[in-house]
Amino acid sequence: MAKKKITEIAAEMMSDFLAAEGYELYNIEFVKEGKDWFLRVYVDMASGEGYIGTEDCEKVSRFLSEKLDEEDPIEQNYYLEVSSPGMDRPLLKREHYERYVGSEVEIRLYKGKDGTKNIQGVLDGIEGETVTVTDHDNKKWELELSEIAKANLAVIF
Repeated sequence: MAKKKITEIAAEMMSDFLAAEGYELYNIEFVKEGKDWFLRVYVDMASGEGYIGTEDCEKVSRFLSEKLDEEDPIEQNYYLEVSSPGMDRPLLKREHYERYVGSEVEIRLYKGKDGTKNIQGVLDGIEGETVTVTDHDNKKWELELSEIAKANLAVIF
């Protein structure tokens, strides 16, 4: 079974449960690392406020584990991991960029631009395929999504 298909099946299995519990699916991946397969599910609070705790992850894990055991859509052995996307959560989808406008972000580019591959600043917005960030020198960066290798919320203490 294709990796994408497994993630879609798992996402469908949990969608009503997550909505009823006040959670949202932030990201899901089915990946092979070494000889082991991992189904990783990242959940967040649907309201965008508050934090996912261990109990929340455990609740989602129990639910999904039972559903996966019932329907058995995954042929190989795998590990199920359910967690929060974390404070330094990756920005993977348009909705993530939209949700965190005004937040401090760290962006790594595939290729250098104006002498750097790393940009840290405030996420101003996303329009079309262009993400705008104002760095700490007040320089405004317009970056195409295709240029961004990795984007995360910055953790500021």
